[in-house]
Amino acid sequence: MTKSTAPWARPQKSSETAPRNKPLLIRKGHVIDPRNHVDAVRDVLIQGRHIERVARDIKAPPNAEILDAAHLIVTPGLIDIHVHLREPGQEEKETIATGTAAAAMGGFAAVACMPNTVPPLDNVSQIQFVTMKAESEGYVRVYPVGAISKGQLGKELTEFGAMVRAGCVAISDDGVPVANAKMFRRALEYARTFGLTVIDHCEEPDLAAGGVMNEGRLAAVLGLKGIPRQAEYIMVARDIALCELTGGALHLAHMSTKESVALIRQAKKRGLPVTAETAPHYFTLTEEAVADYNTLAKMNPPLRTAEDRAAVLEGLSDGTIDVIASDHAPHTAAQKSREFDFAPFGIIGLETTLPLVLTELVQKKVLSLSNAIKALTDSPARALNLPGGHLAPGAPADVTLIDLKAKHTAGTFASKSQNSPFIGRTFQGRAAATLVDGDVVMSEGRLLRKPPLMNG
Repeated sequence: MTKSTAPWARPQKSSETAPRNKPLLIRKGHVIDPRNHVDAVRDVLIQGRHIERVARDIKAPPNAEILDAAHLIVTPGLIDIHVHLREPGQEEKETIATGTAAAAMGGFAAVACMPNTVPPLDNVSQIQFVTMKAESEGYVRVYPVGAISKGQLGKELTEFGAMVRAGCVAISDDGVPVANAKMFRRALEYARTFGLTVIDHCEEPDLAAGGVMNEGRLAAVLGLKGIPRQAEYIMVARDIALCELTGGALHLAHMSTKESVALIRQAKKRGLPVTAETAPHYFTLTEEAVADYNTLAKMNPPLRTAEDRAAVLEGLSDGTIDVIASDHAPHTAAQKSREFDFAPFGIIGLETTLPLVLTELVQKKVLSLSNAIKALTDSPARALNLPGGHLAPGAPADVTLIDLKAKHTAGTFASKSQNSPFIGRTFQGRAAATLVDGDVVMSEGRLLRKPPLMNG
């Protein structure tokens, strides 16, 4: 038996392609595994690419590597199901390599990437491109989300079945709402035959057209065209109605208004197959963040009012909102430096999501630590039917180690872009290490060599 020189140092192998034949024992960490109701000090034994056992005082097998996790939280590898990796077509903003590096730094062992690339992920070859790139260059697992419609034009459905066979895990025209209700109905019905979840960017396009921030008094003061809240919740209501009609699994992305939260709560009470997410900026910031024309806080849906923020927090607290996702949307400094009307929507978030959850939700007792971890692991895995999200024997050996006491200030990021309104903010709590397939890919803020990944 050998012991690591650092508390969570990466086990060394003789070569990049050496088989994973050494067991790995994560010792004395506080394991939080919501799906399996574990919230106690336990050891975690990894054999090969899978979890072997979680128990007290596991005897280390011969030649095992040991990671000392005393004083750390040990969770299933975090999963972010709403990420824009920008490749192919917008590599000046982000690539699969840099985006997955940011994910590893933020504690995420897996991400689902949205299809609004250039060209969109609307066919088998595009899905295969992403999976092959991720396998060769990625630090973490990448699950492609295929487009609902060809070219994201909302006119003709894509070949869901072929994309599923190529590795697609869900479908969405994210960034471009499916305005045609008949087409969205067909998408839900077609997706159901393949066990796919349909993810929708809820926005009524005619109501939202030309808007750049939340419609209201502040927009009038700033002289900016607003996006009314109704643009979101009208589409939430429509999607829920079509979900009820078809029985298809529906996931509602980046919820931001109190009315949306209320509609989702009612849908869940009726037992509909609806899940929902929000992003950290919606439970942390309000429209006041753009009061000085700060393009780093320009996003879609836009930041809303304090009342909406309170409703999102309540939705997280009572489980109406299942998932926390970053909606990581990188843009270059030049693009974000344009006048507010012309700057693109979106902020990065892979490296600030966990710290914001720990600082704004756990420390302030909006969520217990276990429920916060659930929203970052078990719930996203269930929403898209992904492997992982738990630590039962046989589960993928994806693990995140969290240091709740680590204080740090957001500065530069591993992401290729730096468009974050949280730069300069101090957090307490961060990922100490990220493991994928039993390999440590990030430790103490340092990226380590990439493992040979096997997506799915």
